[in-house]
Amino acid sequence: MSASHTHEHDIEPGQSWEVDLFRPEDAPGVTRLFRLVYGEGYPVRTFIDPERLIEENAAGRTISSVARTPKGDIVGHNALFNSAPFDKIYEGGAGLVHPAYRGGAGIFTQMGVHGQNVAAVKFGVETIFGEPVCNHVFSQKMCAGLGWVTRAMEVDLMPAAAYAKEASASGRVTTLLDFRTLVPKPHTVHVPASYEEELRFAYEGFDDHRDFVLSGEAVPEDIATHIDAQIFDFAQVARLAVTQAGRDFEEALDRQETAAKEKNVIVIQVWVNLGWPWVGETVKRLRGRGYFLGGVLPRWFDQDGFLMQKIFAPPSWDGIRLQFDRSKKLLELVHRDWLRTQNNGGRT
Repeated sequence: MSASHTHEHDIEPGQSWEVDLFRPEDAPGVTRLFRLVYGEGYPVRTFIDPERLIEENAAGRTISSVARTPKGDIVGHNALFNSAPFDKIYEGGAGLVHPAYRGGAGIFTQMGVHGQNVAAVKFGVETIFGEPVCNHVFSQKMCAGLGWVTRAMEVDLMPAAAYAKEASASGRVTTLLDFRTLVPKPHTVHVPASYEEELRFAYEGFDDHRDFVLSGEAVPEDIATHIDAQIFDFAQVARLAVTQAGRDFEEALDRQETAAKEKNVIVIQVWVNLGWPWVGETVKRLRGRGYFLGGVLPRWFDQDGFLMQKIFAPPSWDGIRLQFDRSKKLLELVHRDWLRTQNNGGRT
């Protein structure tokens, strides 16, 4: 074994492996793998703290698939985890493979298949999604191979510093949101008038059924706005889940925007519920404040969600690398809406 492989935690290259659900005894190997690939700065503590990883898997909040050798070495990891408001929709991510096991082995793909076909079914996940990055096309191809379809785009989500070790990004990195339905739930979607064309495109080829109704109702007088906020300091991103939007929506949003700016946030994402008959009015108010199209989020609130976003710097449009025609078309729609909302306050 070469000195470099010895340094890489004494994992012998060339072993056979199989993909399996996480066991508690895998935790030290998983966290060593994250430190090897990402260094000490990986921003999600679950994957660098063995006890936390065991606890999260035991609770079912994280569902890890691992590639394990006969010696018990962990040479790959991928996870499903709940990051949306609804607890039956899980994100696929935190995927990585030991440097000595990359190449033609197919570990990454097999872990993705295992997560979708074994882990998700075992834990009752109803919708699964991923965030393939747009500084390269590898993860876009993988998500497409799993049958996931792009429904939204998160502009400038991640800082270039997150990819410093692989030196794959010169500016902030945009991601896609790709979805696949595992358990159908047909329901009604209320379409904001300003986004009829965009929603028709976002739902093309959808793997569930929706009834579409134009959103024309006024915001109820008796509902108070409620916003659940998450701020990610490292990424300089705020995510605002609007669980209720009432007449005081803009005042509530003002408070959240002020708090976000105080923490040097560059990107604000807002999630609203397409189950509201008055969602069109809420979206209109967001557009008037410079928020622009992100896309559709199936089952986000159990009912479908809608992503809008605001960026306090010129977006890194030139750094976006896309593999498929569908995501290229979505980029056109998103960029067009960004231009409209920045130039005239979203009035068209």
